[in-house]
Amino acid sequence: MSDLKFAAIGINHAHIYGQVDCLKRAGADFVAFHAVEDDLAAAFGAKYPEAKRVSDPKAILEDASIQIVVTAAIPGDRADICLAAMRHGKDVLTDKPGMTTLSQLDEIKRVQKETGRIFSVLYSEHFEVPATVEAGNLIAKGAIGEVINTVGLGPHSLRLNNRPDWFFTRNRYGGILCDIASHQFEQFLFFSNAMDGEVISSSVYNRNNPHRPGLQDVGDAHVRTERTTGYIRVDWFTPEGLPTWGDGRLTILGTEGYIELRKYVDIAGKPGTDHLFLVDKKGVQHIDCSQVELPFGRLFLDDVRNRTETAMPQERCYNAMKMALTAQAMAETGTEWVK
Repeated sequence: MSDLKFAAIGINHAHIYGQVDCLKRAGADFVAFHAVEDDLAAAFGAKYPEAKRVSDPKAILEDASIQIVVTAAIPGDRADICLAAMRHGKDVLTDKPGMTTLSQLDEIKRVQKETGRIFSVLYSEHFEVPATVEAGNLIAKGAIGEVINTVGLGPHSLRLNNRPDWFFTRNRYGGILCDIASHQFEQFLFFSNAMDGEVISSSVYNRNNPHRPGLQDVGDAHVRTERTTGYIRVDWFTPEGLPTWGDGRLTILGTEGYIELRKYVDIAGKPGTDHLFLVDKKGVQHIDCSQVELPFGRLFLDDVRNRTETAMPQERCYNAMKMALTAQAMAETGTEWVK
């Protein structure tokens, strides 16, 4: 029996499965969940029969034996769930985006400081991708010198028929840079070895889905810190012929070499996922990262026990979302996106 128990409130995004698996792998006990939607709850409960479905989230919030709440609710609802959990003495692990407005971010920061709880976002394209983790390990050993630039690409498959209505409602999903690109903003800060950064410019568009006016199907941003620059592009244009949901890539340029990650597929190349290509003064090499340990869950549980910040510094967690929300607002200035 683990010394830590956790529960879920809100399971609208499939990332909830990754969040639960992350904490279970690390040894925590999954004991309960709350979901309004019967169809989502049926599939979720079948996957995790050890967790009791409760009809009222208060059954989780008021249970002193539960230390951690995870959520992948509709993005616009996540902040309120996290705030309630922290006010009830729970640490929080939310799916990205952790919130959809800067005012929600401010309130989460205030309540987190007031309660002393942990507020964390599982930026899965970093913490749940072995290739990204291994890139961090290599850079920490000096493999490419000092990082000076990153290019993060996050293409996704739209699959219109499988998406609920909230997915196409701007104030429910938060906009494409807030939602998808929060992954890339966090990785930019991480690989820049920075806690914060500046958004230089950003844009969002609906290029090919006029029947879904609330959808933004492409967005990009230029960013910088004192020592690094970066470019981020995210979109919903993955072609049907790609055998996975997106050709996610990250290129990290250093003063002595560079790393390219092909996270989910190496098109017309090597089979499988988690490909890392390292180019330095010694030559070119491909590294299979599929067996690299994913330490986030273990470190997060250690932080819950010890009140530390080893999984991810609280400041970087916040500022990745601050940059995403700032880029989103900058891109929408003078537009009619918010509906």
